[in-house]
Amino acid sequence: MKLDQKTIAQLAEHLENAELEAHDVLKITDEHPEMDWDDAYAIQNEILRRKLARGNRVVGLKAGLTSHAKMKQMGVETPCFGFLVDYFSVPDGGEIKVSELIHPKIEPEIVFVLKRVLKGPGCHIGTVLAATDFVMPGLEIIDSRYRDFKFDLKSVIADNCSSSRFVLGGQAVPVDGVDLRTLGVVMEKNGEVMAIGAGAAVLGHPAAAIAMLANHLGASGEEIPAGTMILSGGVTEAIAVKAGDYVNLRIQSLGSTSVRFI
Repeated sequence: MKLDQKTIAQLAEHLENAELEAHDVLKITDEHPEMDWDDAYAIQNEILRRKLARGNRVVGLKAGLTSHAKMKQMGVETPCFGFLVDYFSVPDGGEIKVSELIHPKIEPEIVFVLKRVLKGPGCHIGTVLAATDFVMPGLEIIDSRYRDFKFDLKSVIADNCSSSRFVLGGQAVPVDGVDLRTLGVVMEKNGEVMAIGAGAAVLGHPAAAIAMLANHLGASGEEIPAGTMILSGGVTEAIAVKAGDYVNLRIQSLGSTSVRFI
């Protein structure tokens, strides 16, 4: 680590205030080019500590920047991982106030819920599938706190991978007999098809993202508990949304989910 604890705490407060007050900031590596990966996750962990101290609860985890389309769109080469807290959750078919966000975008996700603990190192796709209770369709609303969505990987990790809101579909489907790689994904905005893809867009298999998350946590002696909900990463590029937009997602064999922006 290159940053001291005081700087980490200051940057965590800076980024969380930007999220809570819905205003953008410059990417933090502009002023701290020396920060490393450990610093980035330490800032993210301090943001989580602040939320837990305020009474928020962790309700899931996420992998971000896991599709080649997203990596190209954001100019990065490896995935990142973050947390989801209770107030990020929006009911299926619910509404999201754009005034609470900065410049939201939305992306389709294949969501995993575990029935067994996952722990790295050595976690692979087969391990993930054996530990999965069911999968379901989901929408993630990302909202980078950085001006014009311009960031590098260390900055976005510190910013909890642009997490802001998510929506889960009502259908829970066992993974047995479902080839997650070939599932067709269609996301519509206001009745117009905006993005199409297949599960394989996420690292070749969406379970690969979950395995990478387990191995990432395992390097620090942590594990993913049974019952954890995990967003495996955007299948397509993220689409900008504004007040008045209605987004519907359909995933082959998994059903659909939707959300409205007001």
